Amino acid sequence: VQLQASGGGLVQAGGYLTLSCAASGLKTSNYNMGWIRQAPGKEREFVAAIRRSGSATYYTESAKGRFTISRVNMKNTVYLQMNSLEPEDTGVYYCAADQGLWNRAALPSEYEYWGQGTLVTVSS
Repeated sequence: VQLQASGGGLVQAGGYLTLSCAASGLKTSNYNMGWIRQAPGKEREFVAAIRRSGSATYYTESAKGRFTISRVNMKNTVYLQMNSLEPEDTGVYYCAADQGLWNRAALPSEYEYWGQGTLVTVSS
């Protein structure tokens, strides 16, 4: 199983980025897919998740209204559109796959498979 995250970079506050997560070795349609970030010196923090059926999404409070998670099952790819970026959004963003219950999708410990991460840096 491989989850290849890409799309990170350096952006000014107020800017935008789109992260992609291309999966191989699993079908993303069979998994709840999530984005989890880790800021320097901090623990991993849940950002967003999309249900395996695609019928529901969930965001951490700070991401609501600014970030959008989506999936294209035909491409086995999950996206995170991030708008109005803030310096507090800086960190390594990981995509992850979870076969468990949707109501636990906000817990990073629930995810079985992880990508290598892509670095997002937001300057003030």
